[in-house]
Order: sequence, then structure tokens, then C-alpha cells
Amino acid sequence: MTRPPLPPFDPDSAPVKVRAAENAWNTRDPETVAQAYTEDSVWRNRDEFVTGRAEIVEFLRRKWERELDYALRKQLWGFRENRMAVRFQYEWHDAGGQWWRSYGNELWEFSPAGLMSRREASINDIAITPADRRIFGPRSPEDENWELPLH
Repeated sequence: MTRPPLPPFDPDSAPVKVRAAENAWNTRDPETVAQAYTEDSVWRNRDEFVTGRAEIVEFLRRKWERELDYALRKQLWGFRENRMAVRFQYEWHDAGGQWWRSYGNELWEFSPAGLMSRREASINDIAITPADRRIFGPRSPEDENWELPLH
């Protein structure tokens, strides 16, 4: 199985790969998201370590049970050959109704088939009010060129 675009990435293919990841994560479907990773993919997500698709699916199920109405934006930071650096923000609310914005950076490494074999994510959360929200679901044509603000 291959997952284009394939490495080595270039200025045209790298942003396509990042947008594909954003689109997949915005489905909030653990099985769909996990298909972009190798069978033995290794993750560090905050303080949790995950290995393999089965653990990825379980991790994502737990995540989206807790992070309700999750909506994500990713932006390419840099790339070289089969590696990328990505920054992201997502918004969600907890069961009590508190809204959060999560800021993060990811390091990605891809197999020759274009599947992600390694993902390292550092993430910080801040409480926001509903009026502070700026991400309202998957990217639409109106926010196609939306840039990630620093705060």
C-alpha cells in the first residue's frame, strides 16, 4: 500500500501531505487516521508513547471521547527528504463545556511508501471562551489561506 505524495518531498508535495493529514484528523475517525501510518509506527504524543496501528486507533478513540467537537489546522514548517516539521492548533471542549485551544509542533518521518513511521508531538493547552474560538470544523474555501496565529 502506498500513500501519495511519496518522499522525497518537494515544495509542491509537502503541503499536500500536510493537508491530507489535517483532513484525515478532522474526520475524527480513528480507523481512517490510522491507515496513514505504518503497521509499526511509533508515536510520542505529549507524555504518551504509542506503537502500531492498533494502539493508534485506541489512542485516538480515547482522545476524541475526551476532546469533543475537535477541529484542527496544520501548517508545514519545514521538510527535507522523508521528514517534516509541522505546527498545528486545534480547538475542542471537554464534557463540562470548557473550550480549549491546543498548540503544538510535530516531527514526522515517512516510509518510502508515504506512510508515517514516526510522529513526535509536543502540545500545550489553554482554556478559551466560546467567543475566542476561531476554528469551526474542517477547512472550508473561505479559510483556505488561513494562517495559524501565534496566540
